[in-house]
Amino acid sequence: MYESKLPPEHVAVPLWGCEDLYWEDFEIGHRIRTIRRTLSEGESMAFNTLVVDIHPYVADEVFAVEEGLFKRRLVAGAFVFSAGIGLVATNWLQAFSYGYDKLRFIKPVFIGDSIYTIRTNLAKEPKYAERGLTRAKYEVFKGEGELVLYCEHLQTVLYRDPATARAGIKER
Repeated sequence: MYESKLPPEHVAVPLWGCEDLYWEDFEIGHRIRTIRRTLSEGESMAFNTLVVDIHPYVADEVFAVEEGLFKRRLVAGAFVFSAGIGLVATNWLQAFSYGYDKLRFIKPVFIGDSIYTIRTNLAKEPKYAERGLTRAKYEVFKGEGELVLYCEHLQTVLYRDPATARAGIKER
């Protein structure tokens, strides 16, 4: 087992950027909005290279301008998803991603567009002996509020009080 080498007085200081929340703390209807982030040509191409996405709409300026439907280069949808989720991500210490539902690329995003994300907590339910399930919707917008991406994130979250939270739910 790993043992921390940090001094105890440092370990006692809360981690910055982390939420120490439990399933019971998840408030349905709670919303947050992130800061904006401009998607540059360099990071778009770095992402494309990393995931080997060389579609001409995202990787070929000449094709995109001369033959493409939008007459300019797109940002890959997978990068818009990653960046949009990354903006809203926190280090929720008691939660683990269970997956994403209803992922939709609604409008194109172009090199140089700025995006932001709004997260809305939708639902929660008891699921396992030690963890419940939460669902939040993520809406990614560009510019002055144009919706470009929608998805729902499911997470398993540790109960503070397993006996009360699961109240008769059988292990699945």
